[in-house]
Amino acid sequence: MPLPLLLGGCAALSHGFLNAAGPVADNQRHLFALVAVVLAFIAAPVLLLVPLIGWHYRRANRHHAYRPKWTFSWGLEGLIWVPPLLLVVLLSVLLWRATVRDDPYRPLADGRGAVARPLVVQAIALDWKWLFVYPDARIAAVDQLAIPVGRPVRLDLTSATVMQSMLIPRLGGQIYAMPAMRTQLNLRADHAGIYRGANVQYNGNGFARQSFEVLALSPAEYAAWLARVRRSAHPLDAGAWAKLARRQVAPAPSFYVATPPGLFHRVMQDAR
Repeated sequence: MPLPLLLGGCAALSHGFLNAAGPVADNQRHLFALVAVVLAFIAAPVLLLVPLIGWHYRRANRHHAYRPKWTFSWGLEGLIWVPPLLLVVLLSVLLWRATVRDDPYRPLADGRGAVARPLVVQAIALDWKWLFVYPDARIAAVDQLAIPVGRPVRLDLTSATVMQSMLIPRLGGQIYAMPAMRTQLNLRADHAGIYRGANVQYNGNGFARQSFEVLALSPAEYAAWLARVRRSAHPLDAGAWAKLARRQVAPAPSFYVATPPGLFHRVMQDAR
C-alpha cells in the first residue's frame, strides 16, 4: 500500500512548534506563550505611555509644562527597580525549570506516561544529507526518519564532516552534531503525520536543501515501513558508503540494508 494511503491523508508537510506534535515541542510552545505574556507586560506600558507623554507635554500645551523638583523619591526608585527585578527573577525560574524539564538527554515516557524502551536511531550528518541508521533492524535511510507514534525515540548524533545542527520544530528542539563526538536528542511524536527536519548550521553550498522528512506512523504502519525497506533496499557496503560520503544533495530518500555493525562508532573514530 502506498505510504500516503497508510498515513490517512496526513501527507502535507507542516512546520513550527506552535503546532506541536510531541511533548517537547508542546512544552516549548507553553514556555513561549508565558514569556510572550511577560514581555508584553513589560513592553505595553512603554508603548502606550511614550506617545501619550509626548503628546501631553508637547510644546504647544503651555498649561502643563513639566517643571520637576529634583529630589530623591523612594516610591519612584521602587517603581523603577522592583518590578524589573521581579520580572527577571520570574523569567529566570521559568527558563531554569524548562531547561531541566526539556533537557535533550532526558529520556521520555511513552504516550501513556509509562516508562518504555526507546527506539534508538543513529543520525550521521553528511554533506548535504542525513543518514539515519536503525542498529536493531540493521537498516538505514537517507533523508527519511520513520518513528512509531507514542513511542519514545532516542537519536544519537554525530557528523562525518563539519559541525551541523538538527532541528525538528514540531517534535523537539535543536541539537548539534559534531565530528568525533556523540550528542543525543530524545523526542516523541503523539500524532501521525509527516514533519519537517533540517540542518540549521551553515555548512556550504547545499545547506539550504539539507532537509529531511519525519514519518510518524502507527505501530502497524511502522512495521510495514520496516518490511518495505528490507525488501527493496540495497546493502550499505563500502561502495554505497563512498557514494553517500560525496558532497552532494540527495535527490530523494534512499534506503539500505545490512548496515555494518558499529558504523556509527566507526564514523566517530574516523573523524578524530
